[in-house]
Amino acid sequence: MRRAGLCFPVITLLVISSLAQNADHDRNMSEQNQSAQTIPSVAGMNMNDAAVSSMPSFHASSGTAWQPASVTDPMWMISRGGWQFMFHGTVFITYNQQDGPRGEGKAESTNYLMTMQQHRLGSGTLLLRQMFSAESLTSPHPGFPELFQTGETYHGQPLVDHQHPHNVFAELAALYTLPINEKVTWLLYGGPSAEPALGPVTYMHRQSASEDPEAPLGHHLQDSTHTSFGVVTTGFIFSLSKLDLSKLGFLKVEGSAFNGHEPNEERWSIQLAALDSWSFRVSEAPARDWTAQYSYGRLSHPEALEPGDQQRQTASLEYNRQLSAGMGKGYWATSLIWGRVQKEFELFPLNSYLLESTLNFFARNYAYTRLELVDKDELFPEAATHPSYRIGAYTFGGVRDFVHNEHWQVGLGGDVTFYSKPAVLDPFYGDNPVSFHVFIRVRPGLMEHMH
Repeated sequence: MRRAGLCFPVITLLVISSLAQNADHDRNMSEQNQSAQTIPSVAGMNMNDAAVSSMPSFHASSGTAWQPASVTDPMWMISRGGWQFMFHGTVFITYNQQDGPRGEGKAESTNYLMTMQQHRLGSGTLLLRQMFSAESLTSPHPGFPELFQTGETYHGQPLVDHQHPHNVFAELAALYTLPINEKVTWLLYGGPSAEPALGPVTYMHRQSASEDPEAPLGHHLQDSTHTSFGVVTTGFIFSLSKLDLSKLGFLKVEGSAFNGHEPNEERWSIQLAALDSWSFRVSEAPARDWTAQYSYGRLSHPEALEPGDQQRQTASLEYNRQLSAGMGKGYWATSLIWGRVQKEFELFPLNSYLLESTLNFFARNYAYTRLELVDKDELFPEAATHPSYRIGAYTFGGVRDFVHNEHWQVGLGGDVTFYSKPAVLDPFYGDNPVSFHVFIRVRPGLMEHMH
């Protein structure tokens, strides 16, 4: 009965996203030809076909996860000798102030660089992908201050009220896609540092989170496996338009074997181990502006300081719409995410709920929000018992690009976060803690393609 109840929201998400096909059809037809010209095909299909151009691109995602096909990621592109080279990333230079008795103010930088190389291989397409981060050098010790955040360690102790820096080699992976026929494409993905088929697109790559320099509080319940040291994923993409199910778009079914251990404190190393964990994910892209996914995984001893395994479930719905008239050139991107972790030696699961949205209007302007409810049981690691506390975090922010051209997007921004919490936490966090960021954001311009 409990499993059936959990399936209900997943089915609901897929039905809602499927119904979006009719609402978006007319507007999307005018966008498809432009997308086919600017985004190279990874699946090896004919991108001049209007239906195929509605398939999400693996260039604007993490691992094998899908964002809506209408997402255009700021990047530079170069073509040389049959190869296509792509470069994108983001640098935030930030002053971060966290309020209350457990808060602090620090200068910091969250950042990543992703490079991709693509080439035809036989009848399919090979995509090589590398992601690097210098956060081990640009984060304050013990990590980025963030009230109520938990996960991983520093000097052998649990990190609390801090977000850990990401690894230097955050992704070193390859993706091969091979059309079996016009209806089905096979995919094979993996590498020594890669992302299994578990969770939504990780927050750093989500269009709806593109302007927010801070990790979600629910990161370790939703998408924290985005850097796993040893991953093999395989699956199939079904073109439902070729199967007389045109209103359902594309369906992807995939499974992974991976190393389920969280990275240790050596952020510059690759910590290979047995592929002792597994996951599966079902994703649907019913229209260019919509994607939905449900995933389940069993992680073997993921936490260094906690005994036992974990079961993780996630479901998400992502929407992205390109804007033109009225609000000028831009987009509106929104994600709704649920994540649940059941620890082996705990009776009750931990849940997380996230709604985030970014509105880009008149090209240079961005307004964003992130609303979260997250269960936290690691706020007091030295205590004899570890009860779960329901924490709310409500972020509102904006960015204005003062450089915005085909080469660069450089913006000045800021945000403020308010919290809700049980009253029993007031002596430790204060009655009404507030945090804020002021930052400069730097990234490539939008889809410059050089030959």
